[in-house]
Amino acid sequence: MKKLDQLIPPRPFLHMNTTTSASHSRVTLLSRRDTYCKGEQLDLLLEMRDHLGRRKEYGGDFLRARMSSPALKAGASGEVTDFHNGTYLVRFTLFWEGQVSLSLLLIHPSEGVSALWRARNQGYDRVIFTGKYVNGTAHIFTECGLTANTSAELCQYLDSENEEAFYCVKPQHMPCGALTHMTTKNREISYLAVKEKSLFQRSNVGVEMMKGFKHITVSRCNKECVSIKEKCQIGMKSPVPGGYTIGGKWNTTFCNQMPLNTMKVNDCLKGKLIYLLGDSTLRQWIYYLPKVVKTLKIFDLHGTGMLKKHLLLDAEQHLQIQWMKHSYPFITNQLYSVREEAYIPREIDKIPGDKNTVLVISLGQHFRPFPLDIFIRRVISVQKAIERLFLRSPGTKVILKTENTREMHIDTERFGDFHGYIQYLTMNNIFKDLNVGVIDAWDMTIAYNSNNIHPSDQVIENQINMFLNYIC
Repeated sequence: MKKLDQLIPPRPFLHMNTTTSASHSRVTLLSRRDTYCKGEQLDLLLEMRDHLGRRKEYGGDFLRARMSSPALKAGASGEVTDFHNGTYLVRFTLFWEGQVSLSLLLIHPSEGVSALWRARNQGYDRVIFTGKYVNGTAHIFTECGLTANTSAELCQYLDSENEEAFYCVKPQHMPCGALTHMTTKNREISYLAVKEKSLFQRSNVGVEMMKGFKHITVSRCNKECVSIKEKCQIGMKSPVPGGYTIGGKWNTTFCNQMPLNTMKVNDCLKGKLIYLLGDSTLRQWIYYLPKVVKTLKIFDLHGTGMLKKHLLLDAEQHLQIQWMKHSYPFITNQLYSVREEAYIPREIDKIPGDKNTVLVISLGQHFRPFPLDIFIRRVISVQKAIERLFLRSPGTKVILKTENTREMHIDTERFGDFHGYIQYLTMNNIFKDLNVGVIDAWDMTIAYNSNNIHPSDQVIENQINMFLNYIC
């Protein structure tokens, strides 16, 4: 938290005029030429100004850089370096030939970032949890949450080993063990000042800074690019950008992705136990995998809705793939069963592990509306559980799928991508010394220009391809 507080210092919001302005800021293309060569880097210098045209003297703006060639279905993210004095360096690597367009979005000015960070860590009550208690034919609904801030008698659901806690107001005439289901809805509450909210109106979020910029031309320049990269394997560090799309297909920059045919995939997955632990962006894999492995069949586990445990089986190949959602906080207006509720560290501790066991973990989207300490604590618990797993079974493969970008104009205070980005940095930092594979869904969804909490099948297909490259 200290590191992050230093990264996001408080910035007073006095007036809209003193905040960063996309239209007044200046973007300079360094070493401008008629033609650029494939493989080269292209640098932009960004000089931030406010709405009165005055130079900004501090950084902290939330920016998104992307290059693309729509005709080629090509895209990649750019790397942004903040010099903390109002200037930024934006670096693009020219991965392909042709006409390339550049985009630089000012998603939030530093004053908005500071307001979101302060507001986020102020309260746990942006989401109302409602628990359903059942006793025979009778049932009662009561309010639940991640903190115990009421004088009412409470049911405590504690996982002492990982310091996880969840509370519900105790229903009359029913035991705490009678809790069966949970649902959530947003509470009409905000920790942003009225004035600050103007920063998050649609017209002020994700403003293009390169409006008048004409595309650049990239040529081969007769350079033969011979880059011999190692095959993609677990434990490799993923740079930024970690890849790019061309023809709609994801290409990694730091390792060599092998083309996998059906026979190779079926052979590789034979006898595998695959656990997908996380949220609905990982559940998308369960729906897509039968298109990759035609012999996989859904096994009905008799729960209701999309939030039950999902199981795919191929009995002949002894292949089993299951998805299970992570525990609280889980946000949905569907009523879901808590009887199979378990925190990911608990689930990892139950897995014996061996060379045919694979875990994929994805956390993030459901944590965005809550103070960051909950997310940090959970990720550290997961990290410790993976270390325990590696002690008893060094051959088990673990892959981390980072969270992805989502809709830019939906409830910024609760669900905005700034919160996701901070979690992405946090997760990368906590897992950096573990021997895990990383699927950088953040980088990938920027390259694909995906602004949907559930990316398209094309993105999912390429995530799964990366996953198979890691384990096959």
